[in-house]
Amino acid sequence: MDTEMLIDTWQRLLTDPHKSWVLFEHGTCVVLTAPNGELAEQATALLKEFGPVHAGSSAGDFGVTDLKDTEGWIVTSHHNDILTYVGPDESQDLPEIAVGLFGRSKRHRDGTELHVVHVEDKRGSADPA
Repeated sequence: MDTEMLIDTWQRLLTDPHKSWVLFEHGTCVVLTAPNGELAEQATALLKEFGPVHAGSSAGDFGVTDLKDTEGWIVTSHHNDILTYVGPDESQDLPEIAVGLFGRSKRHRDGTELHVVHVEDKRGSADPA
């Protein structure tokens, strides 16, 4: 999947002006609700701990959300702030369970390879009211 397309997709999905996020190579996004210090390092530590799949544990759990305003799906994980995007070109005509398993495998790859491709730092970007 094209990195620029992934960045654009996540920018459209994550519109909260107070939430910084980090995108990994295979489409996994770590939302940093309490960003502190170096964002890529913080997100990498979270994904290293909560990204890899361990069958039979909560690390294998996932949910699938069909996106309304964008084509594709978000696959959730056992950590609320770790989400993986699955595009329509990656899952043509697959049942929801297969989309979820594919997204979970992408999260596993990101959680073991840990290759950051984009950091969206929104600290201090909101207009003071």
